[in-house]
Amino acid sequence: QVQPVESGGGLVQAGGSLRLSCTASTRTFSNYAMAWFRQPPGKEREFVAAISWKGDSTLYADSVKGRFTGSRDNAKNTVFLQMNSLKPEDTAVYYCAAGPFVRAAAEEYDYWGQGTQVTVSS
Repeated sequence: QVQPVESGGGLVQAGGSLRLSCTASTRTFSNYAMAWFRQPPGKEREFVAAISWKGDSTLYADSVKGRFTGSRDNAKNTVFLQMNSLKPEDTAVYYCAAGPFVRAAAEEYDYWGQGTQVTVSS
């Protein structure tokens, strides 16, 4: 069982940066691809980024390419999402998820965190 727990959300001005963290207390953390999804207010959940178990393969949504960077530290059971040049449209609840492969589809992920709020003011 993998239970991801997100942290690092908050309020930031447009153009600013935040780094989200997701930690999972499991011995098998390094077996999983990890992903970030987000749900903006009043909208559907959408894919943001994913990283392979080894950290050598990443996938990003077009809307965040060049601004967001995913990374992981398997020794600490933690995955990160560095978010730069934030825009008001990045405002959302951000979720961390674990699954077997690097995919953009939410149904490919088996375990989900509770989410952390990111608010970008204009």
